[in-house]
Amino acid sequence: MDIVEIVERIGEGPTAALFGVLTGLVFGVAAQRSNFCLRAATVEFARGKMGQKVAVWFLTFSTALVWVQGAQLLGLFRAGDSRMMSVPGSWSGAMIGGLLFGAGMVMARGCSGRLLVLASTGNLRSVVSGLIFAVTAQMSLKGILAPWRDRLAALWVTGSENVNLINALHLPEWAGLAVGLVFAVLGLVLARRNRIGAKTLIFASGVGFAVAVGWVLTFSLSQVAFEPVPVTSVTFSGPSANTLMFFLDRNAVLEFDVGLVPGVVIGAFLSSLLAGQFAWQAFDSVPVMRRSMIGAVLMGFGAMLAGGCAIGNGVTGGSVFAGTAWLALFCMWIGAMATDYLLDQRVLRPQAA
Repeated sequence: MDIVEIVERIGEGPTAALFGVLTGLVFGVAAQRSNFCLRAATVEFARGKMGQKVAVWFLTFSTALVWVQGAQLLGLFRAGDSRMMSVPGSWSGAMIGGLLFGAGMVMARGCSGRLLVLASTGNLRSVVSGLIFAVTAQMSLKGILAPWRDRLAALWVTGSENVNLINALHLPEWAGLAVGLVFAVLGLVLARRNRIGAKTLIFASGVGFAVAVGWVLTFSLSQVAFEPVPVTSVTFSGPSANTLMFFLDRNAVLEFDVGLVPGVVIGAFLSSLLAGQFAWQAFDSVPVMRRSMIGAVLMGFGAMLAGGCAIGNGVTGGSVFAGTAWLALFCMWIGAMATDYLLDQRVLRPQAA
């Protein structure tokens, strides 16, 4: 059964949601089994290590680049048609939002995608932080925080559409694939140095593969749908807010975003259950809870300001070489490392002495 037959049988909205579920399932299983986490990678790097967490991040990032750029060269996907590339980007939003998100994910002990995966494995801390993230994201999109987001984002914009770094640097079409292969080699070298097993390698790559799956599926649907279909992939800022509103607003419609979040939850839950890793967990203390809640608020606002979360910018946007996504990713690393240094390393130094 091809996409046209699926659309004719169940409709465009349900098809988009189904594709979201399928993409989420791949992401949820792969992220849960690989322990993929940008926060963990930035903290590890900030403490002078190039260990397993950094290696997993490089494997995920490089896999997304290779598969997405390869799909584009084969004509299975066009980055220019994506929602991220066809609208104006914000340099100021990427910088300020990236720094806020980076700080927030260290305080909450996980980025928005990681919180969703952990919540699916019985981590009640992540459930609370994830809900606060989703509510803040919705407030930043259409609520009382929206004017502040708009004001900060308007300080410095890219123009009528986002910047494609490959085109801006006048590089050949295959340059994106070459960059992905370079990152892949670096990831494999780090994996070998840290003695990462084959299963972790496969699942870490699976996270990046899920991003490519989302891009190709939504692009394919946009080519046969009568109504405009956003070409998008894995991200958790907009989808978290949209999924929340879907269950609160009777007029909400099915779309890719609404299917993505439940798909991740189901995939991560089943993966943890089969691996014997599902376990109920709660906050250790009030200070930890307060810190996590503040971090979730910073992530929610920062993600909407930056145009995406650690996955939406750091992997999905990076895979199509969106200029603001690469800038936001860089600022997330800076914000996370600075926060770890100020809040956590300062505590650890007296203990080490």
